[in-house]
Amino acid sequence: MDKIYLQLFTTFLKIGAFTFGGGWAMISIIEREIVDKHHWISREEFLDLLAISQSLPGILAVNISVSIGDKLRGFKGSAVAALGTILPSFLIILAIAIFLTPDIIKNNSVVSRIFMGIRPCVVALIIAPVITSAKAAGISWKTVWIPVIVAALIYFGWNPIVFIVLGGLCGYLWLSRQQKLLEKGKAAAGEKNEGKEDEQ
Repeated sequence: MDKIYLQLFTTFLKIGAFTFGGGWAMISIIEREIVDKHHWISREEFLDLLAISQSLPGILAVNISVSIGDKLRGFKGSAVAALGTILPSFLIILAIAIFLTPDIIKNNSVVSRIFMGIRPCVVALIIAPVITSAKAAGISWKTVWIPVIVAALIYFGWNPIVFIVLGGLCGYLWLSRQQKLLEKGKAAAGEKNEGKEDEQ
C-alpha cells in the first residue's frame, strides 16, 4: 500500500482529534502539518486553498483535506484524508452524546473547569493563523485597513458572503488592469526597439 495514504490519514486524524474550536482554530495546525512538516504545498498555495475552502460550503478542515488528498492521490486520496478528518469528531461527539448530557456539563464542576480552560487556548489558536495568513498575503500598513474594516462590518452584522464576492471581483479587476498595463508596457517597448532598428 502506498505510504502517502497512511500519511494522509494519520495527519488529518491528528488534525481532527487535537484541534478545538474548529474553523480558524484549526488553521495553524493544518498549516504546520501540510506546509512545514510534509511540504505537500507551498505557503502561497495554502493561502489560496484557505480562501477557496472558506468560500465553499462545509467544514474548513474537511474542504482542505479533500483538496490536499486530491492533489496527492486523486479521489482515493481525498476519501482517505476526509475520513481521517471526520472520524475523531464523529467518535468524540458520539461519546459526548452517550456520556455527557448538557446537565452534566453545566453542573459538573470538573467538566465546566475543563471547558473554561480550553476557551483561551481556542482564542490563541485563532489569532496565530490570522497573523501568519496576513504575512503570507502580503498585507502591509498600507493595506491593513481593508481586513480591519471588513472584520468590523461583519461584526456589526454584514453578511460575509458579500465580502467574499466583492473580494473576488476586486481581485479579478485589479489583476486584469495589471495585465493590461503589462501588455501596454511590452507593446511600447517593442515599438521603441523597432524605432531604434529603423534609425540604424
